[in-house]
Amino acid sequence: MESVIRKIEEKFKKNEVVDVKSGDTVKVHQKIKEGNKERVQVFQGLVIRTDRKGSHTSRITVRRIASGVGVEKSFLLHSPLVVKVEVTKRSKVRRNYLTYMRSRTGKAARLTGVVFDRDKVNTVVEAKSKVEESAAETKE
Repeated sequence: MESVIRKIEEKFKKNEVVDVKSGDTVKVHQKIKEGNKERVQVFQGLVIRTDRKGSHTSRITVRRIASGVGVEKSFLLHSPLVVKVEVTKRSKVRRNYLTYMRSRTGKAARLTGVVFDRDKVNTVVEAKSKVEESAAETKE
């Protein structure tokens, strides 16, 4: 028997999200509401942390340097405000939380790149969720 909380979580969980790992350079497309207008803003940077991968509360922390100042943002992958996450570069790292990147600048901040299939990683197939399927079955 599924708990009530798990059913509610499943309703809001995205069917498929991009497999993001620490050390990836990503572009996160996020909806931003300003007054009555809505636009999509892109935040590109290095993923320094991934949390709770299998959960609906899975989160990534992305770091970039903007105007000489380090800026970090956390994104919930299953949030409706996150439109798309695109992996542009994959690097070889040996840990999950890259705190040491905060103190590095210039050439010291470079990570060794790894060859990967960009199309395969960034392709997300949106299948119908269990809730949508059950709603379609009740209509018939």
